[in-house]
Parts: sequence; C-alpha cells; structure tokens
Amino acid sequence: MKVATGDNVKVHYRGTLPDGTEFDNSHTRGEPLEFTIGSGQMIVGFNDAIIGMTEGEKKNFSLTPELAYGHRVDEAVQAVPRTAFGDDFEFEVGGMVQGNGPRGPFVAKIQQLDDDTVTLDLNHPLAGQELNFEVEVVSHITQR
Repeated sequence: MKVATGDNVKVHYRGTLPDGTEFDNSHTRGEPLEFTIGSGQMIVGFNDAIIGMTEGEKKNFSLTPELAYGHRVDEAVQAVPRTAFGDDFEFEVGGMVQGNGPRGPFVAKIQQLDDDTVTLDLNHPLAGQELNFEVEVVSHITQR
C-alpha cells in the first residue's frame, strides 16, 4: 500500500547540500525519523516526496528553498542589546542562542558582536539552500 496523507511513517534518510556536505543523517543517530504525513511536522517538500512511496522503497530527491526552509529574509537579522542576555552569558560569533521573543521561542545564530549589541540571525540555518535527500521508508502504518 502506498503512503498517503494521515499515514504514520518511519524513514531513514541522509540530507546533503549540493556540494556534498552532509547536514543530517538518521543512520548516524541510529533510529529512523517517525512522523505523520500531512501533520506539518516536516518541511513541505520532504513530506510530499514520501507520499506515494511504499514500505522498503528508496528514493533520492532535491528540494528548492521554497519546498524546504524558504529563502533567507534580511529582516530576520536583528541587533539586540547585550543586556538582553544574562551577565554570565559567553558570546561567540557563530554560536547558537535560544530565547523567547514577542513571537514565542526562537533559535538564532550570533552573527556579530559589538560593545553594546549582539547581531542575531534568526533565519533557519538551511534557509536559502537547495537540499538533497536519500530516503528509505522503513515502516508505514495506514490510517485509512
């Protein structure tokens, strides 16, 4: 039976950038990724590429930024006061920070440090990237 919206699946996958750099691999973690098709748990392109596959089937596909994490948004790079962080916070350019903002929880990358401000990039780290995937449907439970 083919995977359809509402079905629960477990997939093993390997994600790479066009230059071959691996950004994620379920095999390395030792367990497949489990999600419900159409639940919004996964990026749209990944979710949609699994539809129509069968248990045991393998597939390679590429996603444009529109079907993955979107394009980078310049407005998502913001300077915030250093005082917004705790006194003992250790700042490092390239480091990741988590916090709560007006729109809820966020994760950001420290892009630049100044005397009074920290410039944060709130774009997803893979925003603007084309992503390549090697996927295998390990199990499939139909909810129909």
